[in-house]
Amino acid sequence: MSDIEFSVIITCYYEENSIEQFYRRLSDTLKSIDRSYEIIFINDGSTDKTFEKLKMIFDHDNSVSTVVNLFKNAGQPAAVTAGISYARGNKIVLMDSDLQLDPEDLPLLIKAYDQGYDIVSGYRKNRKDSIFRILPSRIANIIMRKVSESNLTDFGCTFKIIDARLIQSFDLGPYKILHLPKVISKAQRCFEIAVNHHPRKYGKSGFTFKKLFAYNMDNMVSLSQRPFQILGVLCFVFAVLFLVRLILGPFFDFSILPEVTPGLLLNVIVICSFILISILCLIGEYVIRNFIALQKYPAYIIKDIFQK
Repeated sequence: MSDIEFSVIITCYYEENSIEQFYRRLSDTLKSIDRSYEIIFINDGSTDKTFEKLKMIFDHDNSVSTVVNLFKNAGQPAAVTAGISYARGNKIVLMDSDLQLDPEDLPLLIKAYDQGYDIVSGYRKNRKDSIFRILPSRIANIIMRKVSESNLTDFGCTFKIIDARLIQSFDLGPYKILHLPKVISKAQRCFEIAVNHHPRKYGKSGFTFKKLFAYNMDNMVSLSQRPFQILGVLCFVFAVLFLVRLILGPFFDFSILPEVTPGLLLNVIVICSFILISILCLIGEYVIRNFIALQKYPAYIIKDIFQK
């Protein structure tokens, strides 16, 4: 067990206007709880002055143990993974630095975690984002509840405390990045607590509609085994029922589908064709992602690192 209790991992993307205020508030909050901690900052490919300000914070605060600078924007899961690689704490705290979440809410999560939970996650009760972010997030939450086999409502809220042993067991790195629903699926006790959420004042979000759609596709691929099993059983049942209908049709008067017309058959063929194309697209996505994984392309590359 490490002497450090909390490893606070903060991802930054174009946060030159907010990072200093965020750091002061976070630092004051962490000092107030009187528990051992370290802070790890990751600059996720920002080309403004975010990294320069992170270096200044690193030089003036011994509690900031690591600052990582990525060559290019790799996305939040990859950036978090880069930070996890250097975490030494027994508990991992995840949080954004864009000031949409209040660092002062951290004691609420810690209080809940101390009750014996494996994961405590914040949820944005009154979310202040646009409908173009909220709608795909709601779809993603539905999918991720299936992937994680949990009843959490706001997977997209990055404010979380996770037992470090859960994350470490996945052996994460540039070739295998964090997938939170999978981590949550291995936890026995999870809990959600409401946290404040504010409109974004500075910088820009790294989660575009395109990235949210891609993230949803990742989760759909993760669900691929179970839907195919269900679909296979349903197809077999309908095939048997259709065979029975053909065999018994000349002898019995069916109230359901008393007559199989060419129009009905055409509609069935069109519907089945669309379903088949969707399944083939999902299989193709799965094959492509496996091919990319076999090529060993790193999800992120570290350009600079400062570490105490």
